[in-house]
Amino acid sequence: MIAFFHTFLYEPIYNLLVFFTSIMPGGDVGLAVVAVTIVVRIIIMPFSLSAIRTQRAMKKLEPELKELKERFKDNRERQAREMFALYKANKVHPFASFLALFIQLPILIGLYWVFRTETLPTVDLETLYPFVPAPETASALFLGFVSITGSSIALALIAAVTQFFQARLAIPAPPSSSGAKLSIQEEMGRAMALQARFVLPLIIGVVAYASGAIAIYFITSNIISIIQELVVKNGKQPATS
Repeated sequence: MIAFFHTFLYEPIYNLLVFFTSIMPGGDVGLAVVAVTIVVRIIIMPFSLSAIRTQRAMKKLEPELKELKERFKDNRERQAREMFALYKANKVHPFASFLALFIQLPILIGLYWVFRTETLPTVDLETLYPFVPAPETASALFLGFVSITGSSIALALIAAVTQFFQARLAIPAPPSSSGAKLSIQEEMGRAMALQARFVLPLIIGVVAYASGAIAIYFITSNIISIIQELVVKNGKQPATS
């Protein structure tokens, strides 16, 4: 298992970081992390765009879903079948958001481990692929003044704030608990929305504090997600088959 992790996760991420470090001004490893994040987000873009469209499609389906829940409130099995039939008819994939997240998780672990082993900014030539050039210089100071090898409160806070705005765009406002009594499903939806909007940014901030490199990954990824949300919201996303 360790050998698999090292060969298929650690080494590719390490070599990609070293490659980008070799072409960045001043050998800025932080900028290399930004470049790696962009590459990762380009790779998973079909999944993330699918997740955004799914969230917006489910928002439009809310009246029909509510009607199904009310119609089959005494038959949960029939209710579930009808809901998934509605999803299928509208080409909605309810678990698309989780897929994009799970794809990034191993990359985050690999990135954290690359900096945890303290091989960067010192380059381990034995881990380099033959076609990856060793950088002439490598700097652990992001943009010349923020160290990415240790913890950074400033970067962690920025990661949390960008996550908050990304969640605010992506997650619909939770239904109000005042007035009519909410159903169990609506209460669960409200709780999940509140957690995504307020608890998740706190978690991201704590995780980002573990490493400046992880914080930069989250910040870059969140900014890309915000841009994608705005593009899809304005109806400018590329057409899909």
